[in-house]
Amino acid sequence: MYLDKFHETTEHFAPANVPDLAALVAAPLNQAAGRRIEPDWTEPRPVEFLDLQFTRISMVDAIEAIVARPPSAPFSYIVTPNVDHVVRLQRRRSDLWPAYRGAWMTLCDSRILARMANAVGRDLPVVTGSDLTAALFEQRICTDDRIAVLGGTEDMVSRITQRFNLRDVRHYNPPMGFIRDAREVAEAVRFLVEAKARYTFLAVGSPQQEIIARRVSRTACASGVGFCVGAGLEFLTGDQERAPRVVQQMSLEWLYRLSRDPQRLWRRYLIEGPQIFRIHQTWRRMSVSLPGSAGRLVP
Repeated sequence: MYLDKFHETTEHFAPANVPDLAALVAAPLNQAAGRRIEPDWTEPRPVEFLDLQFTRISMVDAIEAIVARPPSAPFSYIVTPNVDHVVRLQRRRSDLWPAYRGAWMTLCDSRILARMANAVGRDLPVVTGSDLTAALFEQRICTDDRIAVLGGTEDMVSRITQRFNLRDVRHYNPPMGFIRDAREVAEAVRFLVEAKARYTFLAVGSPQQEIIARRVSRTACASGVGFCVGAGLEFLTGDQERAPRVVQQMSLEWLYRLSRDPQRLWRRYLIEGPQIFRIHQTWRRMSVSLPGSAGRLVP
């Protein structure tokens, strides 16, 4: 894989060229014009990008695939990588790659990633975890569907339950730092397995939620669909505020969030985030060097 080569050749990321990055982010998404993405609800089609198999599916078709899945089907989960996730994957490959590779769907949560993919001829629909969560609760989750929530406060879960008139909600909030305690991890997995929910929302942050989702999927009796949604439920309740739609469309949601919480997010967005451009450059160079690989969509 190209990322293995990347780690063999460098330990540090080179400074990004700001004008080049600005041009890339500002470039219109017109290379995909005229291409129609055919829905495939049973086997969503992948797009290989940055060594991840992103699912080539629209929001509407993703929801249809989720709802069509029998509640008793073996547990599968959905991940929504953004820039922060991809950068983190380069630092902790052995811990995190299995969690992303084992997902049923890998949906792009970043317009910046989508534009980078488009620059090399790959159609990468943007389906954010927050938008997917909101659409499911507002349009498709039924009153009697069993819901499980890992993470979040009792008050937050109570407000969601009341707002959507839900009758069967299970909730468990593991302690801070639980992912480093084998007993707490086992307790979180046990809760989700025994809940047997149709829809499970893992809201304990990345990479904790992806690691737990994979462990649940490897048990014999877990069922339903899991969503690694991070702050998606907090956006739904208004505990956190998303950027205005126009700011999102300009790929500047990161700047909006940074302005709202600079003390917590400055390192993620100003130090770690820009590393994605170096990763993209390396991936593009390695991909083009492989015969027949440049700009090719994985069928």
